[in-house]
Amino acid sequence: MEGTGITRLCQRNLLPTTNPSLTCRFFSDSVIHHNSFHNYNRNFPKFLVSATMEASFKPEEARVPAALPLPTPPVTKFKIAMCQLSVTTDKERNIAHAQQAMEVAADKGAQLILLPEIWNSPYSNDSFPVYAEDIDAGGDASPSTRMLSEVSRSRKITVIGGSIPERSGDKLYNSCCVFGTDGKLLATHRKIHLFDIDIPGKMTFKESRTLTAGERPTIVDTEVGRIGIGICYDIRFQELAAIYAARGAHLLCYPGAFNMTTGPLHWELLQRARAADCQLYVATCSPARDGGSSYVAWGHSTLVGPFGEVLVTTEHEETTLIAEIDYSVIEQRRTYLPFQKQRRGDLYQLVDVDRLNSTGAK
Repeated sequence: MEGTGITRLCQRNLLPTTNPSLTCRFFSDSVIHHNSFHNYNRNFPKFLVSATMEASFKPEEARVPAALPLPTPPVTKFKIAMCQLSVTTDKERNIAHAQQAMEVAADKGAQLILLPEIWNSPYSNDSFPVYAEDIDAGGDASPSTRMLSEVSRSRKITVIGGSIPERSGDKLYNSCCVFGTDGKLLATHRKIHLFDIDIPGKMTFKESRTLTAGERPTIVDTEVGRIGIGICYDIRFQELAAIYAARGAHLLCYPGAFNMTTGPLHWELLQRARAADCQLYVATCSPARDGGSSYVAWGHSTLVGPFGEVLVTTEHEETTLIAEIDYSVIEQRRTYLPFQKQRRGDLYQLVDVDRLNSTGAK
């Protein structure tokens, strides 16, 4: 276009430009000679968006109820630890081993610790009923959560306790307990989406054979910010993450045990997608890989930033990752890409049924 005296209109920002190197899409019929550019109002393509039309897009109505503003967190920067633990058939060993890893991470400055999915038990339908604990009863009925409470209180840290099999009445759940710095139980998330898949010749698993699905999203205010909780398969459902974002979450935590079939394909992809979709932090924690178990975990625990960038990750061996989270980056990224304010409430809506029906829900 150089030297032709022709001006193009950029679809992205509606500004005239003669720079042919701009990497935005142009409308083919929006080429205007510069000497008639002052008449662009008369010739302007009708389908280009005006400011008046943008106001009619009703972005605030794309979330029902309306999205909450991002709250000011108690801290801006802190360290998170993701303990990728080896898991055995010895429950007492698993509990003691997790405690040791958590205490070492706390000694290294971690203020938030995330454990893997099903860290106190082998991951199998046969094991879930045997290793299940009564979380509500606590004490001897739930030695795993008793340990989590003791460590959080003694080290004054927030703990996202991975998940364990939970027994409640005649039902079993895959449940994640969150403990505050005083050792008190802040929330329990029961896995909402059960892992029922069948990939012939590669992976077949039906959690619904033994487990019951949870019924509510879980978001909790902690000493390190507002955190939305999901367990493994929950990460595949972007609606849940979007609900957490609309409730003002700073961070999403997913203890998960993806396998050797879906792990290489989707584990990192889904974490980055949820972080980029919601423009917040996503942390995951997997068990370490045990090639001799009936269910082989992929590993690769990860922390992803609000631009969808991998900040820290690992391979499949047992290890503890420690990384810094800086919440000030969230607002920065949302300023760079303000699509939270550009949704089309006139075309679609995400309804948070739980919050809509519960006046006490965030």
